[in-house]
Amino acid sequence: MQEKLNDLKKRLAEIIDINHAIAVLDWDQQTYMPPGGAAGRARQLATLSHISHEKFINNVIGHLLEELHEYTEGLPYESDDASLVRITKRDYDKARRVPPALVSEIAYASAHAFDAWKKARAESRFSDFSPYLQRNLDLKRHYAQCLGYTDHIYDPLLDEYEPGMKTSQVKGIFQAIKRELVPLVQTISAKSHLVDNAFLHQTFDEQTQWEIGIEAARLIGYDFERGRQDRSPHPFSTSFSINDVRITTRILHDYFPAAFFATLHEAGHALYSQGIRSELEQTPLAEGASLGVHESQSRLWENLVGRSRPFWRFFMPRIQTVFPGQFRNVTDEKMYCGVNRVQPSFIRVEADEITYNLHIMIRFELENALLEERLAVNDLPELWNKKMQEYLGITPPNDALGVLQDVHWSHGSFGYFPTYSLGNIFAAQLFDTIKRDIPDLNRHFEKGEFRGLLDWLRIHLYTHGRKFTLEELANKITGESLHTDHFIAYLKSKYGDIYHF
Repeated sequence: MQEKLNDLKKRLAEIIDINHAIAVLDWDQQTYMPPGGAAGRARQLATLSHISHEKFINNVIGHLLEELHEYTEGLPYESDDASLVRITKRDYDKARRVPPALVSEIAYASAHAFDAWKKARAESRFSDFSPYLQRNLDLKRHYAQCLGYTDHIYDPLLDEYEPGMKTSQVKGIFQAIKRELVPLVQTISAKSHLVDNAFLHQTFDEQTQWEIGIEAARLIGYDFERGRQDRSPHPFSTSFSINDVRITTRILHDYFPAAFFATLHEAGHALYSQGIRSELEQTPLAEGASLGVHESQSRLWENLVGRSRPFWRFFMPRIQTVFPGQFRNVTDEKMYCGVNRVQPSFIRVEADEITYNLHIMIRFELENALLEERLAVNDLPELWNKKMQEYLGITPPNDALGVLQDVHWSHGSFGYFPTYSLGNIFAAQLFDTIKRDIPDLNRHFEKGEFRGLLDWLRIHLYTHGRKFTLEELANKITGESLHTDHFIAYLKSKYGDIYHF
């Protein structure tokens, strides 16, 4: 059996190398590729995606998985070999339902759509992007039909990012959160005068923002010997191996938090990817468990660490050193309150922790409406604006600040958005467990010491890679199923303190 296992691993390693080459081309398209390269890049991504998919759905891999199934059933559930066969078999069974030509077509259309989205957002003109979005939507409907579903067409797409999660579960979670968030927003709105963040809306040198962001990422543990930061229209992280994990950011010259927290967010993703055990390299296990778990790490480092009071007690003197004119008279407490000010905003990635999940709910509802053909693509901007008014009380003045702000639909990533909220929920649940294990965590943060937190996460979460689902990890690490209580309690405690209620 060891010979068959080695054969499987060798075949999978070759496919993973191709997938990482695809990731390199995608990273380059979003960072350094000249505009004229879009058509060629689309062909290259389509070709490699087709090759990768054909190799993976080969009958030989299917036979190996069947032969190894009985052998690994006798191994511990969380062993490397049992997990490899279990996770790969799940991926294989799904992939066999999708024709290679469709995979190639999706890659080709997405590459063109990204280029169109970038230009359309710059011009704030949705009509320039809508034909590409329609194509992506049609292809994803076809993809979902190939995978099959019982209740919602959204289910198989959500499953791509959050294995085992159903649309009905997300709806239930969102309803529970919304019941708590709406009164919170109303309470805080009546006290909005208590927190001022005008000092964050000044002119900040872009190179200095870049350098202080890198300093903060390095401080929390991001290894620049195995990573780098670049600029892109929309911040993201990507991994070409455990030892080559890259992040990007975008900088606004007139709003300090945008780049700083984007860097912390993406560094959180990267810490997870860099922390996966080296023994899992070149296997399907050398990834995050799911997008919800991945987002729990980006949101944890961005918000529960980066927007915490002890973080700013340590880091504020450093910020005052590099931006003395802007922050000379700003105390660490004022900075803490300022970066946590609750105010409905047009841009999701710049939203506070209270209103952020309302942004996600809007996108979740719109995606379902599009996929179920209850909403036409051309009518999307109008409904987007209506929902922004309904949920947040504001209406975007243009498409760039509204329906064109996110990159996800240009990639055809329908089903991704709910994982941000799932990440918020899991991050809070996880953090309560961490604080029980490390009761003096805040004192570490006040000294600029984050290694204790990072080591805990590496031992309890990062090391496992993709062996477990979100629900399995929640039970394994916290002793509870995933639920919203910790997240709601965190929000009420933090913002009750800031806004005195």
